[in-house]
Amino acid sequence: MSTFVLGLIVVAYLLLIAFLGFLGYKKTTSSSDYLVGGRGMNPIVMALSYGAAFISASAIVGFGGVSAAFGMGIQWLCFLNMFIGVVIAFILFGLRTRRLGAKLNVGTFPQLLGRYYRSRGVQVFVAAVIFLGMPLYAAVVMKGGAVFIEQIFQIDFNIALLVFTLVVAAYVIAGGMKGVMYTDAMQAVIMFSCMLFLLFWFYKTIGMGFVEANERLTEMAPLVPERFKELGHQGWTRMPVTGSSQWFTLVTSLIMGVGLGCLAQPQLVVRFMTVKSSKQLNRGVFVGSLFILITVGAIYHVGALSNIFFLETEGAVATEVIKDIDKIIPYFITKAMPDWFAAIFMLCILSASMSTLSSQFHTMGASAGSDIYGTYKPRSRGRLTNVIRIGILFAILVSYVICYMLPNDIIARGTAMFMGICASSFLPSYFCALYWKRATRQGALASLWTGALASIFALVFLHEKEAATMGICKALFGKTVLIESYPFPMIDPIVFALPLSIIAMVVVSLMTKSKLGVKA
Repeated sequence: MSTFVLGLIVVAYLLLIAFLGFLGYKKTTSSSDYLVGGRGMNPIVMALSYGAAFISASAIVGFGGVSAAFGMGIQWLCFLNMFIGVVIAFILFGLRTRRLGAKLNVGTFPQLLGRYYRSRGVQVFVAAVIFLGMPLYAAVVMKGGAVFIEQIFQIDFNIALLVFTLVVAAYVIAGGMKGVMYTDAMQAVIMFSCMLFLLFWFYKTIGMGFVEANERLTEMAPLVPERFKELGHQGWTRMPVTGSSQWFTLVTSLIMGVGLGCLAQPQLVVRFMTVKSSKQLNRGVFVGSLFILITVGAIYHVGALSNIFFLETEGAVATEVIKDIDKIIPYFITKAMPDWFAAIFMLCILSASMSTLSSQFHTMGASAGSDIYGTYKPRSRGRLTNVIRIGILFAILVSYVICYMLPNDIIARGTAMFMGICASSFLPSYFCALYWKRATRQGALASLWTGALASIFALVFLHEKEAATMGICKALFGKTVLIESYPFPMIDPIVFALPLSIIAMVVVSLMTKSKLGVKA
């Protein structure tokens, strides 16, 4: 496909984004509109927006590359994304969240917890964790989108990142939640269509059926690179050796970190508060589940099977052809798919990245403007929307800078890292606000602090991948991690931090008196 035609496709896409962002801007007349879409969003739009915000470029580019490297064990994450991230999230968490949010008249996740526990400290702490921690996740998503644009257009990474960031910033800052959700819904349709086509066209390309392709992939087990065999890799259709370093990475970091972490993602929780009734929320379960099944399931499946294509065309498996895991899927798309689809798939990556980034930037801006500034400057409510916009702009700039500091092969791991921190910090107090009347303000604060500090401590001093990168433990104690005995350096921080956070919530709540009196 010529550069001119490719440019026309991108321009048409950006014009549609601009129109939907402008539509959101015109319909935003209050801080409630800007934060939760006026609590009157269409349930299908909400479900598509939820799915699009959930599935980012990290899921497609990063986790797709992981599946190419390590195989179909990552499909367990697809199951958890669908079952926990949609079914459990909507039914067990979403219904009560919507009712509680309407009763407390809140528009953000920090406000939900802060007002339930009647604690300004809870609200500000949650907002601070979001505003300080989410830029890492946003930077990871930004890198995923920019890397794909770099590969497709063959342009400099710096230019790709700059243009990509400016486009997202324009409609998020202007349109608020309505602008975000309108564009999310459109982007979700593009993502769904592209992944469905990718799955069918892939089998046509390799000339095999479902069973034949999976049998061929199983037979390729002896071709696993030696460096991966040492980590526990047994083939692309088998789980890693139980207890191996790869098993711990796959199970504790990627599957558990993202599978559980999605329940406490602030940018997803707030979507439950954008519809006006529980009945409408229920209608979104099927749409959200189908979206996750196709978009995530397809790329994880094709990612693993791409090794067949690489072997037949390049004479080696994916990781031997492309050393950087984050670049396997972009390379595969340009080589295996029709030229016109590469252009359309670029829109899919842009959609996945933009939908997640817009939600992240909106959440970070709301945390700074509404949850922190608005808490200490209650008389400035009339200027709240503008303050939130300033917060969004600052969050974008910070994420942009962090993106340049990220190493290779970070997209999937960075996503799991942030989601694990959210689960450890927020999930116990969030769950108890919905289901446990005995929970107290002191218990919530203890849980929040314990989960956050335990996560940070484990990342800096216990988990080898992050500890080695930061080098703090090495500088202080002369060794990469404090506990060098296997398997402790391989165990993800969520395994330590989440149980400690739950224990803190229960023990401190039982030791203190509840004065909340708010029911979900």
